[in-house]
Amino acid sequence: MCRTFGVISLDTRSAMTLLLVAGMAFASEPKPATRSVQFAINDAQGQPVPCRIHLVGQSGKPIRAPGQPFWHDHFVCSGRVVIPVGPGQYRYEIERGPEYRRLEGTVDVAGSRDEVVTLELRRLADLASEGWYSGDLHIHRPVEDMPLLMRAEDLHVAPVITWWNQTNPWKERNPPARLLESVDGNRFYHVMAGEDERGGGALLFFHLERPLEITRASREYPSAMKFVNQARRRDPRVWVDIEKPFWWDVPIWLASGQADSIGIANNHMCRSQMLVNEAWGRPRDAKRLPDPLGNGYWSQEIYYHILNCGIHIPPSAGSASGVLPNPVGYDRVYVHVDGPMDYAQWWEGLKAGRLFVTNGPLLLCKANGEFPGHVFKGEAGHALDLKLELKLITSDRVPRIEIIKDGLVDSTMDMPDSSSHEASARVRFTESGWFLVRAIAENPKTFRFASTAPFYVELGQHKRRISRGSVQFFLDWLNEREHQLRSALTDAVQLREVLAFHEEAMRYWRDLASQANAD
Repeated sequence: MCRTFGVISLDTRSAMTLLLVAGMAFASEPKPATRSVQFAINDAQGQPVPCRIHLVGQSGKPIRAPGQPFWHDHFVCSGRVVIPVGPGQYRYEIERGPEYRRLEGTVDVAGSRDEVVTLELRRLADLASEGWYSGDLHIHRPVEDMPLLMRAEDLHVAPVITWWNQTNPWKERNPPARLLESVDGNRFYHVMAGEDERGGGALLFFHLERPLEITRASREYPSAMKFVNQARRRDPRVWVDIEKPFWWDVPIWLASGQADSIGIANNHMCRSQMLVNEAWGRPRDAKRLPDPLGNGYWSQEIYYHILNCGIHIPPSAGSASGVLPNPVGYDRVYVHVDGPMDYAQWWEGLKAGRLFVTNGPLLLCKANGEFPGHVFKGEAGHALDLKLELKLITSDRVPRIEIIKDGLVDSTMDMPDSSSHEASARVRFTESGWFLVRAIAENPKTFRFASTAPFYVELGQHKRRISRGSVQFFLDWLNEREHQLRSALTDAVQLREVLAFHEEAMRYWRDLASQANAD
């Protein structure tokens, strides 16, 4: 059974995910609508500002606004909206991405009077004025809704996934003449993003002009690497994103050298809940990393193992709005662009790692005046001391900022209970390695955090730190995956074809083990 949202058709592989949100996704307040609540949401100049509204009645069920894009428990609007309701008390939350203060309140509807709620959305920050522009790399929403969704979430880059495994609407109609559309001159959405989500996990594809032919693929055959290679042959500019770090085929994708980014702010981290398992990915040790936040720490931990193997790959973010409960842009990546916002330069900044990922706090960092992604170089035997300038802006309580060096917490800075705070710190290297900065909010329901991309340090002959333990982590992972594949694929020809990519990856990781220069 399939359900269609705009041009997106969700196949049965998404049934598990949809069941998690079905209880609220299409609910509405059952009371007869005899009155209305009118929202007038303004900016500092008194002009309407697009925003997202979560409106619930006394039953706790979300309420739709007629004619406005709705998903799960919220709708977006231009800043002016009228919602027919029955008598009662209604609670609302109003947001516009992490750069605005959240508005909360209640409105009572009684008697013969319609209620008008007039509010001002105030900024916490204006990162675009400093060259930071946000994007969400995992969106399953109708293309026709994207202009309003991007304005309402203050989002600047939004590739829309319109082909996905058995779903390919472009077989029955021609793609639009323009695949890349601009909103307000500095917001961009692309209508030909795609996803290959099967037994090994999910890969996202960007910048292609037409879909890959993946509709006949089974759960384990062919290998996702076959489609990656097809995409590269078709257009070397294609961008391949590993949608989550814990998918089973991550060691194979990393070994291929063809993955461009990896989603550490991913859709298991939802606005008001966590998806606490690893779906069909490699499970964490739930005793060591317990629910509900363990999955978030597991994503971080795997990413640190990747960096400890000397692999330079930037983090990314994606919400899966339209499949999972998130609003568009809940999990987002901010990229620094020099000069006016430009779509191609935004992706160049992502590739260079000039970024931070977040689903709440805003975390700006420079080291010796350089943005994340920078490679600091020096001579062997000479220590490198780096001065960090940090700025944290947040609606949530963040007790501390952590400096992660070579996968471990190197130092922490306690944060005051304020929405904005600047700090400085130092980090010291005597050998090659990497570091990043992260901030985790106090939230018992979901893993809400921000993390910079890594900075890299190259000292002396060994340009990259390669940890034996981290390489072994992925070798063990590959061995587990091979047992899965041998059990799942009974056709000898198919098994041999899939294991060819597996064996190539095993050679890569064994060779990397021979180069290890750290524990």
